[in-house]
Amino acid sequence: MPQLTISEVAVQVDLQPSAIRYYERIGLLSAAERISGQRRYDRTVLYRLAVIQRARQIGFTLDEIRQLFFGFGSTTRASARWQRLSRTKLAELDALAEGIKTMQGLLRKLMKNCRCDTLEQCGAAIFLRGSIKTPARLLPTDRRNR
Repeated sequence: MPQLTISEVAVQVDLQPSAIRYYERIGLLSAAERISGQRRYDRTVLYRLAVIQRARQIGFTLDEIRQLFFGFGSTTRASARWQRLSRTKLAELDALAEGIKTMQGLLRKLMKNCRCDTLEQCGAAIFLRGSIKTPARLLPTDRRNR
């Protein structure tokens, strides 16, 4: 089977070589064989990268992708793995959607009701109404690699 260089793999899967090296460094890809100091991959790396890219595309974190590959028994079918992780991800998305709806309601209320001239007046009004008990963090602020 012909061996592919990292550049050839990168072109075929539309990734930067640095991303491929990173996935290798964090263990999502097996260490590549080295020939004359160059990484060489067999074609199966293309399929593994396709899974990684699809998982990233649909919102899975690198930790969740690691779980997809390594968090199940070796006899667990791929479909069962996807289904289990997808159920968890859908529940997370449902919670995020609820948070978004809450935030939208708060923003609409703010736009409709705020007549303050200063932020100090706003703060006093919010404080006196007891509105600060609403969770400040309704949505995650940084989901890159959770």
